Amino acid sequence: MNTPLGRNGLIGLAVGATAGLGLIAFIIYKEISRRRCQRLQLEARPAPCLLDGPDAAALLRETLDAQEAEAQQQALAAVEAVVQGLSPEQQLELRNQLDQVLSCVSSLRSEVAELRGGLQDIALQIIQDVKKGVEDSQRVRRRRHVNRERTDSTSSSSIYFTASQGVASTYEETSEGGYSTAYADSDYTDRDTDREPEQESEEEEDESCATVLTLRQDDSQEEEVDEEEEEDGRLQLVTEVPSGELALLLAQSDILHTGDASLKAEGFQLLLDNRAEYGDSREFLWRLARAYSDMYESAKDKQEKKSYAQQGQQEAELALKKNSLNAECHKWFAVLTGLTSQHESTHSKLRSSHILKEHVDRAIALRDNDPVCFYLLGRWCYEVATLDWLEKKTAAALFQSPPSSNLHDALENFLKAEELSPGFSKTVRLYIAKCHQELGNISEATNWTELAMKTPADTDDEESSKLEAQLRVLIDKKM
Repeated sequence: MNTPLGRNGLIGLAVGATAGLGLIAFIIYKEISRRRCQRLQLEARPAPCLLDGPDAAALLRETLDAQEAEAQQQALAAVEAVVQGLSPEQQLELRNQLDQVLSCVSSLRSEVAELRGGLQDIALQIIQDVKKGVEDSQRVRRRRHVNRERTDSTSSSSIYFTASQGVASTYEETSEGGYSTAYADSDYTDRDTDREPEQESEEEEDESCATVLTLRQDDSQEEEVDEEEEEDGRLQLVTEVPSGELALLLAQSDILHTGDASLKAEGFQLLLDNRAEYGDSREFLWRLARAYSDMYESAKDKQEKKSYAQQGQQEAELALKKNSLNAECHKWFAVLTGLTSQHESTHSKLRSSHILKEHVDRAIALRDNDPVCFYLLGRWCYEVATLDWLEKKTAAALFQSPPSSNLHDALENFLKAEELSPGFSKTVRLYIAKCHQELGNISEATNWTELAMKTPADTDDEESSKLEAQLRVLIDKKM
């Protein structure tokens, strides 16, 4: 009794049919290739006497074309016969398999094209790198060659001058001996005749000396330009060394910065009074920006706070223009950018957040042991991780790659700041407790909250006061 074929049977039959078709097509292709080779060989051979002339060659070509067409028709008939032997379901399955093969071939072709383009880019980059390396090596070799020529020319010129001086002294002695003889007239005549080649040699000597001096001047000018460029590059990396009066002023400002609000205000006024005299010093400018930050913390009026933040940001920006490799300049510019953003719209606040992150990263790259920088980076990560839906959509519209972070990154940066300077800020410990609370570590959050409550307050920040009120609930629950 005949049993119907299942799905696996149909697939197997389709695969077998496909393999058979492939084999038939391969055989047909080999036969066509063989006949084409025979045709080319016949065309290459000299035609016999019976097939001489253009008509005989055209007749032979038509015969071969007819044979090739007949072979193609036979191949198509064989394929049609195999396909007609399959059921409609098997034909549909076969078509699906062939479509998948075609799609794979097309995707493979596109991948090959992409790979070819990537290889061309890599080849161009390699060529540029090799060309740059060759140019650098040639430049170094040229400089060494010029220095060697200068040394050789200097030594040869000194030898030349020494030899000429010896010739001149010998000549003077000879002339004096001749002058003491009785044949004075003949000696004068000989001296005149000998002086002419000597004058020519002196002219050649002057020309050679002038050439040597010109070469030495050109070389010295090139070396001076190179030395000036290298010196300018080194000066950008050197920290400014203030004068005696300025150093005392800066030291006094640093001491007043560590005091209470009244001392910080005194330090701010001290720097502000000397702004006209020392406004070109970058060390003075970033300290003035720091003093504006201190005044922002002690101010009560919102408009006054905003004014202090904006003016301090301008001073920090001037300090950055004078020295972009100073970590303090980047740090206080980031601090004042964050303070300014608190009085801006959501749109401007997101832009300021991007600028703040950039300068905090540069400050950490220049000096990685400042706890304030890690606190700022932790605040940035925390604020990005806690953005609401509208703020995230706004950030996606503003930036091609919107900022992204999480609470784990924020907690890591806050802990790094605490590790560098334990207890330097109550706000840092409050944020550590808040991160633990939002991550579900209630016991750790409670411990850090208790530790933060024992730490003296460093600022009267409104955000820190709200955070402290939220975390105080953990201690109340524990009690």
